[in-house]
Amino acid sequence: MDVGPVGGHHAERGGCQPGIAADPARRQTPSVLAKRVIPCLDVHDGQVTRGVQFGRAEAGGLRNVGDPVELALRYNAQGADEMVFFDITATAHGRKSMVDVIERAADQCFMPLTVGGGIRTVEDMFTMLRAGADKVSINSSAIDSPELIRAGAEKFGSQCIVVSIDCKSVAPDRWEVFKAGGRQPTGLETVDWARRAVSLGAGEIVLNSIDADGTKAGFDLVITRRVSEAVGVPVVASGGAGSLEHLAEVLLEGKADAVLAASIFHFGTHTVGEVKRFLAERNIPVRV
Repeated sequence: MDVGPVGGHHAERGGCQPGIAADPARRQTPSVLAKRVIPCLDVHDGQVTRGVQFGRAEAGGLRNVGDPVELALRYNAQGADEMVFFDITATAHGRKSMVDVIERAADQCFMPLTVGGGIRTVEDMFTMLRAGADKVSINSSAIDSPELIRAGAEKFGSQCIVVSIDCKSVAPDRWEVFKAGGRQPTGLETVDWARRAVSLGAGEIVLNSIDADGTKAGFDLVITRRVSEAVGVPVVASGGAGSLEHLAEVLLEGKADAVLAASIFHFGTHTVGEVKRFLAERNIPVRV
């Protein structure tokens, strides 16, 4: 496949350069790198939705939030460091809709964009990168075919490949990796899988706590810290953001490099700017 140029704004946003792998030695200590604040948009048939514990019916199902590009523009204006779009439709129609969302967002927003959900092949990655994404996030497909991580990293560069890990506490001191939207156990231990993903070429890990997702009760600090200490690439903490204190905790105690949040931004609890001011007041380095 001839990849050609991908992502019209990659140069401005510092996105991927096809065929150039990231150098793990370039990672600096977290204390000197600015921590990132990243809103997350779950997109279903072209609209942003929000659920609790991965949208389980018993936890309240899904709520419609609004238009993804309008929300992206709002967070871009608020100073978000990046934006993550997750396609939770997983249909051909949904894929076409997501490409349109990424194209429109990339045309109007000048922050890095990551897209995930239903990306199963290198060709799928190329489709999203060509639409304007800077990174692609893979989850179940990476578990089913770990070589997809290596293939994507070799084609587009490690800095383009994000492995998203959905984990759940299943026993004392054990967090298991789940796939298929958090519904299917895999038998994989979370830290082991994170290490393997990075060894295959993942340039970033997004760690999602199924237990904490959408609860606004705080991040799982223990597993976040263990993964952060185990891998030599940035770790983005996801699941559980409900207060400014939660965000500071996971960056300090959880040793995460970035925080991913949805509900606190979508429903107006806090703005990105408020988050950054709070973090800066606690001597956590952020871009302001």
